[in-house]
Amino acid sequence: MKKLVFSLAILATIFTGCSDDDEDVITTPIGTGEITGDITTAKEYPLGNYTIKGTVKVKSGASLRIAAGSTITADVTNGPDALLIENGGKLFLEGTAALPIVFTETSKTPGSWGGIIMFGDAPIVGANGVVSATSEDGNAIPYGGSNPTHNGGILKYVRVEFAGKKLTDNTSEMNGFSFYSVGSGTVLENLVSFKGADDGFEFYGGTVSGKNLISYGNFDDSFDWQDGWKGQDNTNWYAYQLNTGNFGMEIEAKSVNNSFWPKVTNITLKRAAGTVTEGGSSAAEYDAIQFKKEGNGDFSNILISGYTTAGATAVRIQDANTNTNQVNGSKIKLTNVKINDGTSEFGGVGTFTITFPAGQYTTSASATGATLTPGAWAIVDGVNLIQ
Repeated sequence: MKKLVFSLAILATIFTGCSDDDEDVITTPIGTGEITGDITTAKEYPLGNYTIKGTVKVKSGASLRIAAGSTITADVTNGPDALLIENGGKLFLEGTAALPIVFTETSKTPGSWGGIIMFGDAPIVGANGVVSATSEDGNAIPYGGSNPTHNGGILKYVRVEFAGKKLTDNTSEMNGFSFYSVGSGTVLENLVSFKGADDGFEFYGGTVSGKNLISYGNFDDSFDWQDGWKGQDNTNWYAYQLNTGNFGMEIEAKSVNNSFWPKVTNITLKRAAGTVTEGGSSAAEYDAIQFKKEGNGDFSNILISGYTTAGATAVRIQDANTNTNQVNGSKIKLTNVKINDGTSEFGGVGTFTITFPAGQYTTSASATGATLTPGAWAIVDGVNLIQ
C-alpha cells in the first residue's frame, strides 16, 4: 500500500507542477504503449511516448485527452494511421509553448499517415447549396448540420508532422488537420502542420476559427477551405512553402454565391526560392492566394513574399463568375497588403478585367503579417519554423 501511495504522489507532483504560463518545467515521460481502435469512453493518457496504430476513432459521447509534452508516433509500415474524432466525440490536446504535443511518423516521410481529422455538425453549404456531404478523406463519413456552436474539444500547441497520406484508391488524401463542419465552440490555437503531402489545414464548411497556425513545407496548399466555411475569429496564419508547394491559400465555395464570408487577420505567406508545384498538377498552382468557384473572404494585414515564378501573382481570381459575384460584389476584401518582392499584385485566368471596388484592396508598407511567439512548439530538429 505504501508503494501505491508514493506512486500517486509522484504523479500528482508532475501534473500540478505544470503551469499555464509556459514556465520551464522538468518532466519525465511516464507513459508508453499503443493508441489504437475505437475510443468509446473518456480516455486519458499521461505524459509519455506513444504509438498510434490504425485509424483511432473517438466515438460520439467519448473523449480523448493526452498530456502536454507527449509524442505520438505513427508507422507507415503498419498501414494507414490517423486520429479521427467523430461528431459528438471530443479531443483535448492542451500542450504549451515549451511542451507541445507532437504527432509524428517513424520514417519522417511526407504522406506517411492521416493526421488529425475532426467531424462536427455545424452548417455547411456544399455543391448546389446542399447542407450535407460525404468526406473526401476515404472514410466516406457524412458531415454538415445545424449546430454552429458545435464543440469538438480543445487543441492547443499541437504539431502534426508528415501527414497527408493517400489511401488505397490513390486519390483520397488526408491533410495535416482536416475539419469537417466543425463548430465555433471548438478551440484551435497554436497548431503546426509540418511537411505533409497534401494541405496543411483544410476546413470543410463549419464555423470554427483558428489562431496562431503554422503551415510549413506542405506539398499542396498551406491553407484550404470549401463548403461555405465561415470562421470569423481567425488570426496569425503563417505559411512557409519550400521544395514543393501549391497555393499559399486556396479559397473556394463549391460554386455557390454565399452571402457570408470568413475573416482572417495577420497573414504571412512565404515561398522559398526554387519551390515547385506538386507533381501531377494540371494547372499552374503557384500563387499566394487563389479565389475560385465563388470563394470569398475578408483578409487584413497580409505579408507576401517569394511568389515570383514566371506567371505567378499574389492574388489570383480563377474564373469569371468569382470575379463578377465576389470581386465586383465586394465579397472579397484584402486590406493592408505588403508584397516584399517582385510578385505582381493580382491577376485572372481568362479575358475578364479585375477591378476591386474602392476600399476592397489596399496596400501598406507597414503591414507586418502574422505575429507568433517562438518556442519548442515551432521548432523541429533544431529548425525554427518561423522564418
